[in-house]
Amino acid sequence: MTGPLSRRAVLAAVTCTLLSGTAGAVRAEEFELKVSHFLPPNHTFQKELTKWGEELEKASGGRLKLKLYPAAQLGPPQRQFDLARSGVADIAIGLTGSTPGRYSITEIVSEAYVAPAGDGSSARASRRLTELFPTYLAPEYPGVKMLWAMVTAPLKFHTAKVALRKADDFKGLRVRYAGEQFAEVISALGAAPLAVPPGETQDGLAKGIIDGATFPYEATQSFDLGTVVRYSMEPGVSTATFVTVMNPKKFDSLPKDLQALIEKTTGPAMGERLGAALDAAETAGRAYMVAKGVEITTLPADELAKVKAKVAPLLEKRLDTLEKAGKPARKFYADYIK
Repeated sequence: MTGPLSRRAVLAAVTCTLLSGTAGAVRAEEFELKVSHFLPPNHTFQKELTKWGEELEKASGGRLKLKLYPAAQLGPPQRQFDLARSGVADIAIGLTGSTPGRYSITEIVSEAYVAPAGDGSSARASRRLTELFPTYLAPEYPGVKMLWAMVTAPLKFHTAKVALRKADDFKGLRVRYAGEQFAEVISALGAAPLAVPPGETQDGLAKGIIDGATFPYEATQSFDLGTVVRYSMEPGVSTATFVTVMNPKKFDSLPKDLQALIEKTTGPAMGERLGAALDAAETAGRAYMVAKGVEITTLPADELAKVKAKVAPLLEKRLDTLEKAGKPARKFYADYIK
């Protein structure tokens, strides 16, 4: 059949097919989120982010994917939150202690021997901190959407030559620190805190530039410190706190169902999950150190009491300073340690 009617019919059929294909393309549009952190590719964060990415991709039918940038590829530790805020990264994991004073309420968590009551696990601490974010911490993170928090196991002192068996053994040592709170702890114990990037710690210990370093066990394995450390002291003293944040404009630009998927897979439950992964990594990290021949020393009760007495004023000073600045430091502290 020929003529105007048949041509119109063919045109209509072609147009319908093209529109149908376009609609299908829209429905199948893919979204890739850039995720930044500064830890090495073998770290627990990288492994867990990889799992999360696989879960998001599967649940979204391949529409939502993560592209990971570990090892500070997009920026150093102190810039991670700003990377997400500016949109250089869509999601980033930042260490709150890397920019002293900027996240002052959050930093209370990293004072010496501060932890929620209970089993002392990273899982519990990470969930608790994430739960408290809306009430106390949101004003400290303008321009980003908080996804979850992670609190490490208490950092231990790892030394190359001197075993720490009593409070006086810290005197005169040069110790690599993680965050300003730990620098203050090191100074209070009579040692000298030195700022050394995580990736340069092994070399610093091997060359004698530093005498020791502060890390949870899981990080000693990531940075292979068992090859240069001879002693690790227990119990740990202070934790390090990480927060995972997202650029809010990027979040808002996603289809509603993908926004809902991110909301469903983040929050306190994800904090607890990442914390549990850190707990497992801590156990594995301790086993790694022992396998490398590192001697684990334990402070006797009386020496531990001396150490706690030396560092206790640091917490009180921080709480008082923040309260005078009009911040709810003591309420946050009381809620966190419940």
